[in-house]
Amino acid sequence: MNIVYANEHKNNKMSNMANNKNLSRREFMKLGGLTMAGFGFNVWDRGIGQSVHRDESPEGDHRMARVAHLVPINVRAQPNLNSALVGTLKEDSVVPWLREVIGYHPHQICQRWVETTLGYVWSPFFQPVYNKPNQPVVALKETSLGQGMWVEVTVPYVDMRLENPQPFAPSTKHRIETGQYPRLYYSQVVWVDQINVDSEGQTWYRINERYSYGDVFWGPAEAFRLIEEDEVTPIALGVENKRVDVNLARQSLSCYENDREVYYCRVSTGAFGEDTETPPGNNSFIFRKMISMHMSGGTSGGGWDLPGVGYTSLFRQGGIAIHSTFWHNNFGERTSAGCVNVRPEDAKWIFRWSTPVVGYDPGDSTVTDFSGTNIRVLED
Repeated sequence: MNIVYANEHKNNKMSNMANNKNLSRREFMKLGGLTMAGFGFNVWDRGIGQSVHRDESPEGDHRMARVAHLVPINVRAQPNLNSALVGTLKEDSVVPWLREVIGYHPHQICQRWVETTLGYVWSPFFQPVYNKPNQPVVALKETSLGQGMWVEVTVPYVDMRLENPQPFAPSTKHRIETGQYPRLYYSQVVWVDQINVDSEGQTWYRINERYSYGDVFWGPAEAFRLIEEDEVTPIALGVENKRVDVNLARQSLSCYENDREVYYCRVSTGAFGEDTETPPGNNSFIFRKMISMHMSGGTSGGGWDLPGVGYTSLFRQGGIAIHSTFWHNNFGERTSAGCVNVRPEDAKWIFRWSTPVVGYDPGDSTVTDFSGTNIRVLED
């Protein structure tokens, strides 16, 4: 794959790196776009340590919870909406995830609560995350699209530097206009097409989404894990009679091989409403699959803009897809704007199992002959 890891170049990090330049930190900062008022070297120089709250986020297999809610959420003394309020957590706060328990939340289907060191929080507000920094890669592989690699965010979140002078995507514009860095979250999948190592030995990846508004970012390499080719290798290739059933009433998804269920997961389909419901029907087929997709839509003031949506399987015109979800944990209830939201690990399995087959290179496949896996959206 022509992938080289940083520990293989400890004595000469700056040499023999295709498409890389030896830049000082100050030169790199200039490249990163210091036209954003109010940001200085001291903030960005803290790098990933600042991005993931190392003092609160132990590395490794310790599950944590990131607040995936725009407004502050309540922390209760018990897993019960009527119990005492002991505090609040703002968006993107990261706290230990001790365990998940069944509690009480009236008028909601989901009764799951997460116990933290601070108290209990209703689980749909929390994204399950880990803090797993990575050994940087310092040489890219050759692909049909030029040098590059697919990577996945493996820390709760990571702040990035915008390369282009002005932002294009609505989400990027919003964060910069409100004095924040553009940010990616745990499990998001993006394409890296350049690597830089600055004069202090910090490795940076250039994030360049293929289908997006055109924003290009630089982020600290430790936040991103290289996705190996065998991770997206198709599975169950010899099985011809496959189908996926999405049950709107049960908010579930089942994969079948010759009428035998081989996979099951909870989902979040479209919320009730004329413009947001997932339309039922028996004759949809997956016609396009992408390892990563930039999704946006809706109306001004009520829309969405989501980069790096991993393992997307489009099955109906208008952008209806099965895809990875990092912005909520409300699986089992209608939540989406029409798509079928699933956990990242579920989206990846469905992506590999279903057709059309998609390879690491180019990570995108479209068919027009109804040969993709049949998707049935059932009302009951």
